[in-house]
Amino acid sequence: MSDATAADKAAPDPDQPSEQSAGQPYADLDPDTVLDALESAGYAVDGRLLALNSFENRVYQVGLDEGPPVIAKFYRPARWSDDAILEEHAFCLELAGHEIPVVPPLVLPSGGTLARHGGYRFAVFARRGGRAPELDRRDTLEWIGRFMGRIHAVGAVRPYAHRPALDIASFGEEPAAFVLDGGFVPPELEKVYRGVVAQALDGVRAAFDRAGAVARIRTHGDCHVGNMLWVEGQGPHFVDFDDSRMAPAIQDLWMLLSGDREDRARQLGDVLAGYEEFCEFDLRELHLVEALRTLRLIHHSGWIARRWQDPAFPVAFPWFDTPRYWEARILELREQIAAMDEAPLWRAPGMA
Repeated sequence: MSDATAADKAAPDPDQPSEQSAGQPYADLDPDTVLDALESAGYAVDGRLLALNSFENRVYQVGLDEGPPVIAKFYRPARWSDDAILEEHAFCLELAGHEIPVVPPLVLPSGGTLARHGGYRFAVFARRGGRAPELDRRDTLEWIGRFMGRIHAVGAVRPYAHRPALDIASFGEEPAAFVLDGGFVPPELEKVYRGVVAQALDGVRAAFDRAGAVARIRTHGDCHVGNMLWVEGQGPHFVDFDDSRMAPAIQDLWMLLSGDREDRARQLGDVLAGYEEFCEFDLRELHLVEALRTLRLIHHSGWIARRWQDPAFPVAFPWFDTPRYWEARILELREQIAAMDEAPLWRAPGMA
């Protein structure tokens, strides 16, 4: 990815506090504020409120006087610009317009899909039930692959203008520097972690070089089983496009793979069997599977570090500031360094 693309970040909203100064960004988001926000958008709430599991944003199930409850997402201040949020909303609505089973934001009774109240920006979604998909089933993987192929066929039509791209700088170099410069790694492990991260990022760069100039398209961006709801007879529903960005298509596929190499190769074949019914897959992207996994590991530690002043994070990740956590990360990255040196998971005849 080019430096110009990497630098095209969504600008912070000037009405929101900066992430560094907003140590408790949701301190004022109490139940009354949530209910008042929904009322300000035109909903008649009945007072029922249930906080759902979410760390980056705050998400609630809100009961209404008439009809089923809705899901309200309150966006983390300063993370995305309004344009970036609305661009994600537009992509989800575009997908829904093609009868692809995503859960798009609702058009609010007050108009639009994004509203403000009490210093917070929020959107409302229909509540969808379902369970996690069973990724050990071939038919399930093919079904997911078909819908992912349809998502990517739409995602390839036009690029994002306001959302960032997944690149080595923002997903690897910057979070690693934030962790190390912020003193999050115990002193006795800092030198080792610094060296392992540097070696891992060299491996990532080499993998991207081997892949070459693969296309970047609009993707879900965080397509793990927690962001898919499986409904019997209907298949998967894809939720939470908050991390949607320009990325290689494989970014939405590699998290479906687990187990040993043989298992992952079989799973990949099943996914691509469905995927390629609707969208061509560039086999060069298979060079990126372990590189993207490596970036995710580095980025995750940086994400926790950046959010550490949010009171929800020390409670959710109490082991983060312990030597044991960083020893485990060092071991993971060493394993990834070796994995990136292996041949791609699945090769077509004549593939380099």
